[in-house]
Amino acid sequence: MSNAPLLEMRNIQKDFFGNQVLTDINLTLREGEVLGLCGENGAGKSTLMKILFGMDVIRETGGFGGEILLNGEKVEFATPFEALAAGIGMVHQEFSLIPGFTATENILLNREPQKHSVLSEVFGERLNTLNRKEMDVRSAAAIERMGVHIDADMTISSMPVGHKQFTEIARELSKEQLKLLILDEPTAVLTEKEAEALLESIRNMSKRGIAIIFITHRLHEILAVCNKVVVMRDGRVVQDVPAAETSVSEITRNMVGRSVETGGNTREVRDVSGLRTMMSIRKLWVDMPSELVRGVDLDIKEGEILGIGGLAGQGKLGIPNGIMGMYEAGGTVILDGEEIPLGHPRKCLDASMAFVSEDRRGVGLLLDESLEWNVSFAAMQIQNKYLKKLFGGLFTWRNERAIREVTEKYVDELAIKCTSTKQKAKELSGGNQQKICLAKAFALEPKFLFASEPTRGIDVGAKALVLEALRKFNRESGVTVVMISSELEELRSICDRIAIVSGGRISGILPATASSEEFGMLMVSQVV
Repeated sequence: MSNAPLLEMRNIQKDFFGNQVLTDINLTLREGEVLGLCGENGAGKSTLMKILFGMDVIRETGGFGGEILLNGEKVEFATPFEALAAGIGMVHQEFSLIPGFTATENILLNREPQKHSVLSEVFGERLNTLNRKEMDVRSAAAIERMGVHIDADMTISSMPVGHKQFTEIARELSKEQLKLLILDEPTAVLTEKEAEALLESIRNMSKRGIAIIFITHRLHEILAVCNKVVVMRDGRVVQDVPAAETSVSEITRNMVGRSVETGGNTREVRDVSGLRTMMSIRKLWVDMPSELVRGVDLDIKEGEILGIGGLAGQGKLGIPNGIMGMYEAGGTVILDGEEIPLGHPRKCLDASMAFVSEDRRGVGLLLDESLEWNVSFAAMQIQNKYLKKLFGGLFTWRNERAIREVTEKYVDELAIKCTSTKQKAKELSGGNQQKICLAKAFALEPKFLFASEPTRGIDVGAKALVLEALRKFNRESGVTVVMISSELEELRSICDRIAIVSGGRISGILPATASSEEFGMLMVSQVV
């Protein structure tokens, strides 16, 4: 038994109501090994991990076939609590944090050190109090292991998405019995600098004997940190090799079953200097937690695709969130000659603006509603689209056929993997949820679109499709697009110009053809 792998999954099978999603999956993982798990959205990666972690949805849908062995002994976890007790931790693609609690309180939830008192000795443990000092020490130690600083006293509801991700990871690192950690798209919301810090943390965990299953669509990260790579396609394993014996292009081909162009900015970039200004931003400040926006001046040209990049916390996410009324903001924003009042999301929508938020579950989706309702709801409420009218609009009701048709249109164009347009948004994979957010914005047919991290959690094949959809939307409809992204190469592949935010202000604007070194210099500069 001592030579047995830490984890074996043998002939794993799973179907959802007759739809086969996993077929004969086999994988092994040894102590301290880092396994990179790759595949397109809907390939079955998250379902496989839910089986391993004992998620309720697996049991509620008929269980699974095959067997799981931990240290050579067969196990089948009925709940995630049993998996946790066995030393398996999981950081989900979607956050599972309590918004009103601080980072420390979330990191040590249900494992808080307690203080005993005379009263608790007499009347029982219910009268124990939390040992706040010890909680601070333990959470600080877990955060330090990641090599990235977050404010342990900040509430989750006040954090940007990147810091929420680090809080999730720190929670798992704080568990002494941790043997195996599953990371599902942990770097999707991180900048390159933050992601590298996390990769270093993964290396350190591996040295301490903790095994890692690392799921990401950033394939260069797989090769940088993993010992071996397992690629899934259509619910099957199609590649299982040492990381040193494969490449990004080979992984991509195995993922999508075809060659996908992933590098280089070879397209023609438009000169937008002669175009009129569509949006003028002056002295914009935004009170968004962990986002520094303190005096942004920016002119956006009509019909262009403008990228906004920069390091985490420097203000790139704060700009669209402040303008669209998600957080308190000040300054002046002029759209097409008319001033946009800040702090009023409805007035932004009335002005034919749309916003794809980086927080798809918190802001972007109606999780318990159908895809049809998600795609059409905003356009129905704001623009009275997809409605039937009687007596000049005295009575209105939903035009179910029109709603179905527009949803089917975007399901087809964005290659959204779903059972039907009636499926609930919460049942889709993370990448397909992100595509629904884009479809909702497209259905508004705006003249100005903010797209914040639009490819978060989307695989390499789908990423190209989404970027092409944004480019097509811009070219064919004349929509001015501002795209915010942590990935510079992604911005360079689609944008005409790229503005870099540093120190809460625009440190410079360059054509997308400028070198990475020029953009890097702007990122580390501090505008006075």
